[in-house]
Amino acid sequence: MSSKVTVNYASAYRLLHPMHTVLVSCMGKAGKPNITTMAWAMPTSQKPPLVAISLAPERHSHSLIEESGEFIINIPSVELLQAIIACGAFSGRSFDKFKKAGLTPIPGKRVKTPAILECLAHIECTVEDKFQTGDHTMFVGKIVEAYTDMGIFSDSYDIKRAHMVYHGGGNNFYTLDVKNYKP
Repeated sequence: MSSKVTVNYASAYRLLHPMHTVLVSCMGKAGKPNITTMAWAMPTSQKPPLVAISLAPERHSHSLIEESGEFIINIPSVELLQAIIACGAFSGRSFDKFKKAGLTPIPGKRVKTPAILECLAHIECTVEDKFQTGDHTMFVGKIVEAYTDMGIFSDSYDIKRAHMVYHGGGNNFYTLDVKNYKP
């Protein structure tokens, strides 16, 4: 039997990693789009279809989402790793992240915020609710549209083709093993 060791509370959340890495696009009233990299995104309800993202209030994207009441969760592949890192390292207050990361904005289907062409999938959301959770704000988004690249998703992802990215904490990123385990 192995012995257990204590994990510092400040880093205990990383016991939940690796987590799916996403690029959240948003746009404020001024019409300048922005992108933020995050791993704190999750489904919260099927009926109605809701997802949540968690952002620190000092992040530029936080104020843009508050202004517009919408965001898009874009699902990148590992081929976009340098763009993922750039969108997390630079502030949209100072840089056009689409240009800085070499990404292409495409019009949202149901929201004004642009989606990211190079991403595999997109979940367009309108803010249904928001609340403080310590040092972050949880934005609950109602899914108003969702779409993927052809052949990537039917009822689940084709993992052999999707090559999604998972954040392990810090600058550690991973992909999934393509083995499919079924009971």
